[in-house]
Amino acid sequence: MPLPTPILDDRSYAQLRDELVRRIPVYTPEWTDHNASDPGITLLELFAFLGENLLFRFNQIPESTKIEFLHLLQIPLRAAAAARAMVALTTKEPAGVLVPLATETRAGALPFETRTEAVVLPLTTRAVLRAASAAPTEPEAVDFAARAIDARGLAAGETAAYYQTMLAPEDPSAPDALPLDFGAAVDGMLWVAVLRTKETVDDLLLKQVVNVGFMPDETITGVADVEPCPGEGAATTGPAVVWEISTGRVSSDGTPVYLPLQVVGDTTRGLTQQGVVRLRLPEDPDDLGVFAVADADLVGTGALPPALDDEEMAANLLFWLHAFRKAAPGQPEAPLGRVLWVGANAVEVVQTAKALPEFLGTGDAQPDQRYPLVHRPVVEGSLVVEVEEPDGWTAWTAVDEFHASGEEDRHYVLDLEAATVRFGNGLRGRAPQLGQRIRALEYRYGGGIEGNVAAKAITKVLGFGTVKAENPLAARGGAPAETTVEALERLPGELRRRDRAVTRGDFRELALMTPGADVGRAECVPLFHPHTGLYPAAGVVTVVVWPREDAAHPNAPMPDRTLLRQVCCWLDARRLVTTELHVVPPTYRKVAVSVGLQVKPGYGVEAVRRWVELVIRQYLAPLPPYGPEGQGWSLGHRVHGPELEAAALQVEGVLFLEGLRVSGLADDGVTWTEGTVVLDRVEVPELTTITVVHGAPLVPGVEIAPPVPPGVLVPIPTIKEQC
Repeated sequence: MPLPTPILDDRSYAQLRDELVRRIPVYTPEWTDHNASDPGITLLELFAFLGENLLFRFNQIPESTKIEFLHLLQIPLRAAAAARAMVALTTKEPAGVLVPLATETRAGALPFETRTEAVVLPLTTRAVLRAASAAPTEPEAVDFAARAIDARGLAAGETAAYYQTMLAPEDPSAPDALPLDFGAAVDGMLWVAVLRTKETVDDLLLKQVVNVGFMPDETITGVADVEPCPGEGAATTGPAVVWEISTGRVSSDGTPVYLPLQVVGDTTRGLTQQGVVRLRLPEDPDDLGVFAVADADLVGTGALPPALDDEEMAANLLFWLHAFRKAAPGQPEAPLGRVLWVGANAVEVVQTAKALPEFLGTGDAQPDQRYPLVHRPVVEGSLVVEVEEPDGWTAWTAVDEFHASGEEDRHYVLDLEAATVRFGNGLRGRAPQLGQRIRALEYRYGGGIEGNVAAKAITKVLGFGTVKAENPLAARGGAPAETTVEALERLPGELRRRDRAVTRGDFRELALMTPGADVGRAECVPLFHPHTGLYPAAGVVTVVVWPREDAAHPNAPMPDRTLLRQVCCWLDARRLVTTELHVVPPTYRKVAVSVGLQVKPGYGVEAVRRWVELVIRQYLAPLPPYGPEGQGWSLGHRVHGPELEAAALQVEGVLFLEGLRVSGLADDGVTWTEGTVVLDRVEVPELTTITVVHGAPLVPGVEIAPPVPPGVLVPIPTIKEQC
């Protein structure tokens, strides 16, 4: 039986009007003209119209009632997400400056806090790659390589591996900055040249801990670049990475000596994600230096560090660091991948601020006591609440809800967005007793989209005038708090999901709500394994994710590793234990469309042609609000010519279509096949070429080229004469 919708008053406009007219003889019998032409009847009709509108709103559930449902179900608004960034610190102090944990940095007036401490030393770094190259062919290069091989002296079984020295970009935010692909390294190593500045004193570097910031290229090209979600609480150490430092010493057989370094901390998960590696330098001055090579032809050969073409860098070189992955027994070696930036004195910062201790109030032994905090929104896990009990101040524990709390459990629930602390009712969760004081010893607050500042916006380090800061790339991850309207729209889904991902809709809706991820679209493909293509695959759930925007690929937006990792962590905490979860980027099939049309008289040909091109582009777009139904092109839905014809004919000014031709790029990446493009289960189209002409359509996939005069033309510049 369907639930009936209560109608408190169902009178219509006509009923209200007739009722008012019937009351006229009762109150004003002298009013005898009840026709529509009478001005009094006009006023009655106006009142009946307004009354009908009031009754319509009266029969609706008001927004205040829905908000009360949120309070009743104890569903809080989602708090703002805080942005994060990598920051490189610099100083001119020869002995270095210790910047403690939670030091405040600022982008203008916007505060950020450091997530780790750093000893800021007067030095700089530059990542270097030995990129594999083909054997030289130019005479000068051949002679140079031959001299190096002769000086090195290849033993039996050794083969020359030619390489070119490549440096990481100084400014990774520049439009022309290209990452270093260490998958093409001849030695599989990440080399870091540590350079002195004018203030560097070598002896003061001994035993210091240097922070090395690591920022990989987060770009992915397809499903093969993504691993399955590790699961909630999985190990986050990543593959083993060995860091070594150049000692400047050479063994008896001529082999350069490197010393392993102690890794004090590593937030990069084995150089797989953005983070900071903290390395302790040696305490012996003989364990730190640059290799002196007598024969210039030996520079950069074998185990020696790569040769530096920049004379200034070579003159300021203090020592070399290099890192490589140590593969487990029986496992293949994993390359380091693409690296965008490596820098010294690096710290990660988050857009939060620390609040001073606050007195919240005094307990009254009543159930469901609530106490507000001064600042909002509160960062999850940062609040420390203490209650003054007979034995002194006692710390209480934050929980999501009181369902599992006992009578004496010292638990509280924190509403992050409202910044409100709620205690139990005495049966589920202890209530502060009469006269017991309550305080917030510490907490952090902040977040919002304003934290996504541009590169080089974070410049100030409060309390350290000799230290300067700069973020190489823009901060990301900041998101605004949920509005009341958004929370009301989420209410039915929350009642159905219970914050658990079970059905296809649960995975899709929860992926879209990932805090700070800026997901534009998500689709769930159950029982499909993205790496093997197996279907059905028991227990496997694949979630395809699109970013909200991608300036580099507007027609085929691709998420990066950070976005996929955020969605993975969010869904891992809510999926079933028996579910194997994969969060992957979309797979695109390149298509080309050619349209030939005739324009109605009175319409401009160019305007109609552009409108048709725009309609086709939006119709094939993967992101909402475009696509056939406003939700983006469906996964696996074929690209059929007649369907696109129907969309093109909706443009005003199109008389008829001369033809519409569609082609799809084959798996070999070269051959174009004309006709309906059939897509796989997780594919969507990428419109690479579209031509709209007045007349017969062209061959799809072929651009309209300007006419070329006969013969071979070679442009030659001429100098303009000056008077």
